[in-house]
Amino acid sequence: MSDARLDHERGLEVLKEIGWGDTPMAPIKAADEQFWELTVGHLFGNIWDRPGLSKRDREMVTLATLIALDRTQGMRPHLRNARALGITQDEIREVIIQVMHYAGWSCGAHAITALAEAMKEEAGTS
Repeated sequence: MSDARLDHERGLEVLKEIGWGDTPMAPIKAADEQFWELTVGHLFGNIWDRPGLSKRDREMVTLATLIALDRTQGMRPHLRNARALGITQDEIREVIIQVMHYAGWSCGAHAITALAEAMKEEAGTS
């Protein structure tokens, strides 16, 4: 049985490690603190910290899943923070191209647009 407090602390460390900083998912925390605590503790403290895949690999799988499901809003923080795990813009572009051939062109079009917007944000231009 896991300790929720330890899971939450580990989740916060994982979020920092993957580039999400000290205040991850602030809008979710503001909307519902218990939901945020469950997300940080379980998703990031337990799932993202499992030993079977590297965090870089988990980010690539997460990006591919979000692209395939056409979840651009959920994809944005992952696109912005993938660099913290050593994932390049070119690698993300290749994931988008690969996934769109299985999930549909519109998924790829939305994802490539989201990637361009994330890169502009990173560069400080809009």
